[in-house]
Amino acid sequence: MLESFKFTIEKRLDGKLGRAGEIQTLHGEILTPAFATVGTKGSVKTLTPEQVKDLGAQVVLANTYHLYLQPGEETLRKAGGLGKFMDWQGPTMTDSGGFQAFSLGAAFGKKMNKLAEVKQESTDKERDAIAQLAKITEDGVEFKSVLDGSVHFFTPERSIEIQHAIGADMIFAFDECTSPIASYEYQKEAMDRTHRWAERSLLQHQSLEKTRDKNTLPQSIFGIVQGGRFEDLRRESAKVIGSMDFDGFGIGGSFEKEDMNTAVGWVNHILPEEKPRHLLGIGDPLDLFDAVEEGCDLFDCVAPTRIARHGTLYSPHGLIHIANSPYRNDFSPVIDDCRCYTCTNFTKAYLGYLFRAREFLAYTLASIHNLYFIVNLLKKMRQGILDGNFLELKENFLRNYISREN
Repeated sequence: MLESFKFTIEKRLDGKLGRAGEIQTLHGEILTPAFATVGTKGSVKTLTPEQVKDLGAQVVLANTYHLYLQPGEETLRKAGGLGKFMDWQGPTMTDSGGFQAFSLGAAFGKKMNKLAEVKQESTDKERDAIAQLAKITEDGVEFKSVLDGSVHFFTPERSIEIQHAIGADMIFAFDECTSPIASYEYQKEAMDRTHRWAERSLLQHQSLEKTRDKNTLPQSIFGIVQGGRFEDLRRESAKVIGSMDFDGFGIGGSFEKEDMNTAVGWVNHILPEEKPRHLLGIGDPLDLFDAVEEGCDLFDCVAPTRIARHGTLYSPHGLIHIANSPYRNDFSPVIDDCRCYTCTNFTKAYLGYLFRAREFLAYTLASIHNLYFIVNLLKKMRQGILDGNFLELKENFLRNYISREN
């Protein structure tokens, strides 16, 4: 019988923090390093659960905030949890909803993400930006619904309560994700608040685990390290969160693009080695190699399906914008030796045509390809660690890959 949660390290990367491991859950194992496919609202956009499984995905991550708004926690509880509701048989995860303080506040309307060129911004200005759709207090975060503008309030305790109702195998403590351009003072303030929220989240989780119904499966909880791009804050947060009795750890917040792997290294040198580490919201192929080398085990990101729906496809030689004119009469697959359903059955010319004709099938085929590419790239990294040739694999990939549209 599978344990409710167990992490085992199978092999370490010589001279580095990277490792190949295995996470056991009651809904199956996750061979790490691994990519958690994002199903924000309980579905992976344009794909069926069977298609997600067939492309090799091991685990699906959903968004607590959106599932809280609809269909609602009681519907998910009555359905038997997220996995049963969406007919996904494997392991599931939910984030805490704290990221919405960033995406609906400081990042709202700015096309800002977690990796950015850094510019200093005053704490007052940062707070003004956050106040647009999300207001942060010591007790929690007030949100305005993206559906109807109604006001909702998440505390750490409420977030954990909702996540227990959703019923994912792995859940996250409530945290504040700050903007990459926030000042040192605000990063420090938000980090300290995240630490207090982590304690409250953990206590609520432990209380609910003690009183859960015998028909409800146990869940594990990850704490989240914050601190932005500042080394002293990242190290402090890793020490504080790492000392708490979490089952695993998330590395959250925002990074300076050029120094992300350095910041991840600061954290992973401190976090307990025997517990898994999830780098939240990062999924660029180049970043994944660096993060695996620096000891991260799990990843999630909306990018593979999001850019797919805009006609941008991954390849070993960089990004391909499939609707561009060079592919109108290109009757080869996106990648010659790719075994995904899309490359096995269709050509670049056909995919490009689907996008230009605005056929819905375009989004499905492109999403299958991109998820297959990322999911299996991490499987190759895992095998590289096991075989002792990870660094060679990374060097060869970086030599060929260019992050630009072709």
